[in-house]
This record gives sequence, C-alpha cells and structure tokens, in this order.
Amino acid sequence: MSLSIRPAVPSDAAQILAFITELATYEKAAHEVVASVADIERTLLAERAPSRALICEQDGKPIGFAVYFYSYSTWLGRNGIYLEDLYVTPDSRGSGAGKALLRQLAREACDNDCGRLEWSVLDWNEPAIGFYDSIGAQPQKEWIRYRLDGEALRSFAEGA
Repeated sequence: MSLSIRPAVPSDAAQILAFITELATYEKAAHEVVASVADIERTLLAERAPSRALICEQDGKPIGFAVYFYSYSTWLGRNGIYLEDLYVTPDSRGSGAGKALLRQLAREACDNDCGRLEWSVLDWNEPAIGFYDSIGAQPQKEWIRYRLDGEALRSFAEGA
C-alpha cells in the first residue's frame, strides 16, 4: 500500500466534488452542497485561486482530499493555514491518509514560516476529535465561530 499526496489539478474537480458530497452526507448536510464541477474548477483549481487543495492517493486511486487557504494572525504578525475540509473515504480510514494530509499541511506551514495550522470540527464528530487529540492538536474552546450567509449576508451588505 503506497500513499501519495499531490496538489489538486483541474481534472480533479469531479473527484473533489464527490468527496465534498460524501463529507457533507457524513456531516448530515448533503442538502447544503450546491457547488458544481464548474464551480470547483473556477474557484478552487483555477490559477491564482485563493484556496488550494491536496489529493491523497493510495496506489494511484484518490482516497481523500484537503482544502485549505492562507490566513493571517495579527497577533503573531505571520500567516497561518486554515484547513477548510479534510476527508478520507470510509474504507481508507485508519490507513494513515488523514495524518499524511495533515502532515503535508504542517510541512507547508513550517516551510512558509506560518505561525499556526487551524481547523474546525463538529462537536459530535468523536472519531475526528479523537484523531486530532492523538496528534497533539488543542481545541480552542474560548472562541465561538460566527457566520453570515445567504439572505442574512446579502441583507447586511445592503445595509438593511
């Protein structure tokens, strides 16, 4: 069994969308996926896109992915990496693929003098929480994540 990680390319768009849909189904939110292959190509895999993706392959077959982007810490005065999504297919969990994807991101963070690598996890996702604890990651319990989207975002932007 050979794991490899590589940057995603435009021809990976359909596979990435399939992984996104599988992840959303696991998170009980498949109905929220509105992205298309064209959206993935245009916004994630285009040259100079602000976000990036990695594909993890086992013996040449895609088994997982990570989507991330660079953030900035005003307190540290340094960039960071924010991991938006990490997913490994159910039959490949336990193979080391998730750890390999995170390690690749940690290397990229270190190679680029980033001050941190951060992500969020659903509070009910015990397998993921256990995995993150096992690699030494620390939950940031003092922060509450907020979001504006859809009509609330549009309404606020328009001054309503």
